Amino acid sequence: MISYKPFYETLFLKNITEYELIFKHGLSANTLYRMKKGEAITTKTLDTLCFILDCSVSDIIEYEKPD
Repeated sequence: MISYKPFYETLFLKNITEYELIFKHGLSANTLYRMKKGEAITTKTLDTLCFILDCSVSDIIEYEKPD
């Protein structure tokens, strides 16, 4: 299962809010909603987040094995 836990840790470390992602960088609020619910995002969105946050993919998503 894909987890977005690293994304929220990266936001915290870089002192960036979801509000800033939406209104300063133009990220869709629906995208952030989908991430909160653990739903899929596109690789284009992943690329955009890496660019905005100046980080790697592993700073946004991780794979967690189901129990």
